[in-house]
Amino acid sequence: MDKLIFTGSFTQQEPIPEAGIEAALKVLRHGRLHRYNLKPEEAGETALLEEEFAAFTGARYALAVASGGYAMGCALRTLGVGPGDKVLSNGFTLAPVPGAIASLGAVPVFVETTESLTIDLPDLAEKAASSGARVLLLSHMRGHICDMGALMEICDRADIAVVEDCAHTMGAEWDGVPSGRHGVFGCYSAQTYKHINSGEGGLLVSDDAELMARAIMQSGSYMLYGRHRAAPPAEVFERVKYVTPNISGRMDNLRAAILRPQLADLPAQVARWNALYQTVEEGLRNTPGLRVIERDPRERFVGSSIQFLLPGATPETIGQVLAGCLARGVELKWFGAAEPVAFTSRYDSWRYAPAQRLPRTDAVLAGLMDMRLPLTFSQEDCSLIASIIRDEVRAAA
Repeated sequence: MDKLIFTGSFTQQEPIPEAGIEAALKVLRHGRLHRYNLKPEEAGETALLEEEFAAFTGARYALAVASGGYAMGCALRTLGVGPGDKVLSNGFTLAPVPGAIASLGAVPVFVETTESLTIDLPDLAEKAASSGARVLLLSHMRGHICDMGALMEICDRADIAVVEDCAHTMGAEWDGVPSGRHGVFGCYSAQTYKHINSGEGGLLVSDDAELMARAIMQSGSYMLYGRHRAAPPAEVFERVKYVTPNISGRMDNLRAAILRPQLADLPAQVARWNALYQTVEEGLRNTPGLRVIERDPRERFVGSSIQFLLPGATPETIGQVLAGCLARGVELKWFGAAEPVAFTSRYDSWRYAPAQRLPRTDAVLAGLMDMRLPLTFSQEDCSLIASIIRDEVRAAA
């Protein structure tokens, strides 16, 4: 019998909503793309996006910037991180996270990873006490959120500021609190494969007035900070405006116009992603040699990708699974490969950081498979994808 083949694309996103296209055309027609190029009394798309994103997350302040990576670097600079400073971060993350640390001349100190794909809290506690780090850049990698109450207790006890990388958790929550609202800063991405799509783009939220004023000045506001709507009052800028460097990374009105309708639609999109995720997860559950990642009931996640483990599988077996799935149209990524492939680099690939050994993380990554779930897929697609993966895992066993 012929094997079933999946013919969809793992990189094809949904089109921009018509409301976003119309808003973008309006900006293009009037030509005022720069966020501060406004008519009298005009708010501007970027300022309105910031106001709406602050309301969406429950934050006092929000800033729209050029990328999620810029948001992380801006947050670290605002906290005073500089050359030689040690910054804690996940051993399992993507390259822009240690890249944001290294871009400041700071030193990443990696923390072990659990089989739930979250930061290892006992290892974090040990390194918080021993490393001398003042900041944790916490990656909610692939949308997996750790026990944030326990994490904040560890960091508060060690006087460590927490910056949350929420590139994969926009719209997610831990125990009823939106992702990005536990730490001093939350950083988000609007790159094409994230939860809202402007090609590139990022957002930064905080409740701290002085830190956000510094972030806005850094982003390139000049003395036009009064045009921000989700910003601290003018007197806070008066304290920081002469001592904060301009490191331009603004978002423009065109990208903001595209994003605003998507942000309004995000709760409905989260429900769609999670239905796809559940279909794949249930299709994979109880497959011999495969382990799904169990989610904590306190976590409200966004299933825009799915991960599973092949515990104890050899590289040869994993290679067979990858090849077998690919031949049938299913693109899996493996985080355990010895060499970086596409975006799947590991902590030992980032050789600008001091060499470190994370044996528990190594054991997890050795069998870790990853797959995008774009909203262009249907639940029928996801049932087929799960059956193909199940078949190929069994065939390689």
